[in-house]
Amino acid sequence: MNWIKIKNNTKISLLDIPILDISDLRIEIISLCSALTQGGSDNSSVLAGYKMRPVGFFGKDWGRGDTRLFVVLADDRTGEFYVSSAIFKAGIREYESITKEIPAFHMFEREFYEEFNIRPKNHPWLKPVRKSLDDYKFFEMEGEEIHQVAVGPIHAGVIEPGHFRFMCNGETVYHLEIALGYQHKGVEDMMVKCPSNQLAESICGDSVIAYNLAYSKVMETIKGISVSYKAKLIRNLALEMERAAVHIGDLGAIAGDIAYLMGASVFGATRTLVINTMLEFSGSRFGRGLITLGGVNFDIDETKIERAKKTFEKVEKDVRRMVKTMLKNSSVVSRLEKTGTVSAERAAEIGLVGMAARASGLNIDSRFNFPDSQMKETGLERVHLKGTGDVNARFKLRYKEILQSFSIIRKIFGKFKEYSHEPVNCGYEVLNKENAKDVFAISVVEGWRGEIIHIAMTDNEGRLTRYKIKDPSFNNWYGLALAVRNNGVSDFPLCNKSFNLSYCGCDL
Repeated sequence: MNWIKIKNNTKISLLDIPILDISDLRIEIISLCSALTQGGSDNSSVLAGYKMRPVGFFGKDWGRGDTRLFVVLADDRTGEFYVSSAIFKAGIREYESITKEIPAFHMFEREFYEEFNIRPKNHPWLKPVRKSLDDYKFFEMEGEEIHQVAVGPIHAGVIEPGHFRFMCNGETVYHLEIALGYQHKGVEDMMVKCPSNQLAESICGDSVIAYNLAYSKVMETIKGISVSYKAKLIRNLALEMERAAVHIGDLGAIAGDIAYLMGASVFGATRTLVINTMLEFSGSRFGRGLITLGGVNFDIDETKIERAKKTFEKVEKDVRRMVKTMLKNSSVVSRLEKTGTVSAERAAEIGLVGMAARASGLNIDSRFNFPDSQMKETGLERVHLKGTGDVNARFKLRYKEILQSFSIIRKIFGKFKEYSHEPVNCGYEVLNKENAKDVFAISVVEGWRGEIIHIAMTDNEGRLTRYKIKDPSFNNWYGLALAVRNNGVSDFPLCNKSFNLSYCGCDL
């Protein structure tokens, strides 16, 4: 067997992960991830014609100068991950690139090369992911009317650093190259040395709950720490509140970029109501300090629940009214439709995930593909949307996911009384320390941008030796670059807001 299967929030023995020759592993990967020759009647059910997709491709120092490459593929139809590996001996510093066959590997191979100096031969664009760009040569175009527009890394607004280099003919963008890496923090190494909930929730400030939840679940899986059903309810409640709040804020940002100031004002105010409710629940508008190993730090009493119900009822009503008003306005629709389009085929090819992928017609949502027991109990179905892949689709998808989140929240509120007797924190007691030795565990949480993946590995003493994190922005930044092609350079802010990707999530 060349692969070992693993489910979300489970662990396997590190010793059971197959080790293949890199040439054989490459052939296996291409076979599992290549396009299907025949699809079903619903293209989304086969992810626009693709079998499996990469969610992990990273290395670990294996001693004596050797490097072990771990590969994790996701099968969204069965809810399973496939894990395999290869060892590069000290003298072997290259292999044949997978990207030229499966483009979704382009970022993964670049990151692996950057960290371990093992070159993927014939990679189509081996540019840096996080290292200094001092000597980097940007893509160039020639022509009498070709000109460059450079933006950043320091921006006029209060945002993180990133450089955008536009190749334009007049106002039309031919190509956008995005350079990040200005704030590489070494989070994964810090996680190995001093893992904590506080570090996890600080990785990406607009996804506090999702990141902390992924960290908590993977550590609880490794250590065998139990969590009460009530604590799980509160965790999922907070996750959907975070999703709704950020999506509402992004609707406002999109409205602001098309000068629809009424929408910007209304969405801004309604988002505040959601995050202020989070403040009531946890003492932080962004949920810092709420989730911890073994459960959560704060219970939610009946009074707060009743107040939250009324607040969310108002928020949902206001969001519905504002979205319907905007979409009746022809000038609004003309700015959203056919702007920043990424087709389903291209989205699958480059490996888009999360909200951006779903807006292009890909049926990828880890809440459904890799669900926990509570998500199954909600009985909710996926959001159905014509995936046109433009700003309009990303706007509408956010709106539908807001309504979906509030539906989940209502169901969670309805279950609280049933589990009121349970503790919200079961403590840090490790059930079986032996079971934490030489393990490989994975946790995927669907944040508002998309899948957040945490992978942890331990040694024969049960200590963390590798901690790998993948933010959805890692997959999606190139999607933004493709979205602005053949659009006006003035459309970039609107396209950018419709994706709303994370700099710090990529610059780990």
